[in-house]
Amino acid sequence: MGWFKKITKYFSKTEIVLWCSSVVLIVLSFCIFDRENYLTLVASLIGVTSLIYNAKGNPFGQLLMVIFSLLYGIISFTFAYYGEMITYLGMTMPMAAFALISWLRNPYQGNKAEVKVNTISRAETWLMWFLTAIITVLFYYILAFFDTANLLPSTLSVTTSFVAVYLTFRRSPYFALAYATNDIVLIVLWVLASIYDMKYISVVVCFAAFLINDIYGFISWRKIKIRQSQGC
Repeated sequence: MGWFKKITKYFSKTEIVLWCSSVVLIVLSFCIFDRENYLTLVASLIGVTSLIYNAKGNPFGQLLMVIFSLLYGIISFTFAYYGEMITYLGMTMPMAAFALISWLRNPYQGNKAEVKVNTISRAETWLMWFLTAIITVLFYYILAFFDTANLLPSTLSVTTSFVAVYLTFRRSPYFALAYATNDIVLIVLWVLASIYDMKYISVVVCFAAFLINDIYGFISWRKIKIRQSQGC
C-alpha cells in the first residue's frame, strides 16, 4: 500500500476527486454509448491521467500525452477526421516529445517532478501568433484537399492545438487555457460526428472531462508560478 500513500501525498484531495470523477464519467459514457471501441476508452483514460500530471507540472504528463496523441490520431482516422489525425500524429505527438525534453531540462530547483514555469515575452507572443496564422491557412488547404469532414472546426482545431503545444513546449501557464479552447472545438467536432453514430458521444464526454481538467490545470500553474517566484 506504499504506492497508495505516495499518490495521496503527492496529489491534493481536489486533484484526486477530479481524476476519479473524470474516470467514472468516461467509463460510464463508454458503457452506455459505445461498449465496442476499447481503444477510445484506453485513450481517454490515458489522456485524463496525463492532464492531472500536467497540472502538477510533472514531465510524466507529457510522456502520457505522446501515447494519447498516437491513439487519438488512430481514432480520428476511423471517422475521416484527417485534420485531427494529421494534427495529433504530425504535430501534437512530436511536440509533446519535445515538451517532455524541455520540461526535463528545466526542473524547478533540481526537482525532476516539477518543471520551472516560464514567461514568454511580448515579441515571442507575436511570433507565435504569426506562426499560428501560417499553420492555419496551410492546414485549411491541406484538409480541404483531403475532403476532411467538418472542415472549418477541423481547421480551428489545428489552430488551437498549435498554440497549445507551442505554449506547452515553452512552459507557459497559458498552455492549459489553449488546450481548454481546443477541448471546446473538439466537443463541437465530435458532437457533429455523434449525429451519425451515437457511440461517439463517449468521445464528447471525454473532451468535456478534459475541459474541466485543463481549466484546473491553468489555475494550478498560476499557483505554481506564484510559489516559484517566491522561492518556495
